[in-house]
Amino acid sequence: MPERGGVGRFLTYAAVGLAGTAGHYAFLLTAVSFGVLAPVPASVAGALVGAVINFVLNAVVTFRGHAHSHSHLAWRTAARFFATAGVAAALNGAAMAVLVNGARLDYRLAQVLVTGTLLCATYVVNSLWTFQASKAR
Repeated sequence: MPERGGVGRFLTYAAVGLAGTAGHYAFLLTAVSFGVLAPVPASVAGALVGAVINFVLNAVVTFRGHAHSHSHLAWRTAARFFATAGVAAALNGAAMAVLVNGARLDYRLAQVLVTGTLLCATYVVNSLWTFQASKAR
């Protein structure tokens, strides 16, 4: 199968990210609906749930074959992915706090706005650093 690059890889990243986003939003909505967590911490926890789903799908589908042929490279890739996901979860929490607590947006609308922004940022980091896609070409 030919390698995907540029727009094609981004579209694949976004498509497989829907599963992670579904996990994130399911956790968020459930935790808030049942009163287990407030929107901001529920969003951060949901982002971490989504990160696990996204790592597996991105390693297998989006960036398949990049940095996965040796176990030490797979560990390095996982560490980079989860470092990126941790920063993204922190940014998610900060942006949600501003939008929900400061701007008084509904937490669901705020999450959609934050998700769209972080999708683009994490794609760049994961493509150039985490999975070293640019070196594989």
